[in-house]
Amino acid sequence: MGVAEQLEQELPYLRRYARAVTGSSEHGDGLVEGVISDLFSANDEPIDRIRLFAMLDGKVSDVDGGSETNTAHALSSVARRALLLTAMEGFAPTDAASIMGVGEDTLSDYIAEAEDELTSSLATDVFVMEDEPLVAAHIAQIATQMGHRVIGQAITHKDAVEACLANPPSLLLADVQLADGSSGADAAAEITAALGIPVIFITAYPQRLLKGVQGEPAFLIAKPFRPDMVKAVISQALMLQASGSLAKK
Repeated sequence: MGVAEQLEQELPYLRRYARAVTGSSEHGDGLVEGVISDLFSANDEPIDRIRLFAMLDGKVSDVDGGSETNTAHALSSVARRALLLTAMEGFAPTDAASIMGVGEDTLSDYIAEAEDELTSSLATDVFVMEDEPLVAAHIAQIATQMGHRVIGQAITHKDAVEACLANPPSLLLADVQLADGSSGADAAAEITAALGIPVIFITAYPQRLLKGVQGEPAFLIAKPFRPDMVKAVISQALMLQASGSLAKK
């Protein structure tokens, strides 16, 4: 597979990872663009998925240790990057360790630290916007197992907005396609504009939210999903929100 084909195949996943660690679609995509620029400046080397993510994680690490000018987009801890690489992107520990340039024992320590953060994070109020009852129940169960409180669910745009404004949650878990054909993305935009809370989209239609325009989501999980993926992204979103690092978009 050529460089262009490999890059095209991995681009959605590179963007997902970069956005999750920065909490910003704009900043995350900027890091990916930097990888692409570097890649085509040194196109004499073989390319694969591990190398692409290693290049991206290197840029994340560079910014993470940068000056105070970067605090508006402060990146997650090294530990949570390790958890996102394994739980969200599905890398085996050996490959994740290679991406981060650490030994497997160190990677295991990072993941354990991130999981401790996840389980010790303060409980918060969560709202689920999902029109499939079994999926909604599964998402609610995952959030509850993490210690969060699911304070409401809705299957339409109108019901979701009204419920969230009447009893504000601290996190929104949202599908894109709702029961009456309305847009979950539009409902989420109204809710987050009013409340300033993070939203995680969990959808079978991720392409509807990735159109290369401003305001795309920082946190996006494709269906079918694994519980550990949802837990990792919830933890990351809340950690960035608590630290004031989440982009206000």
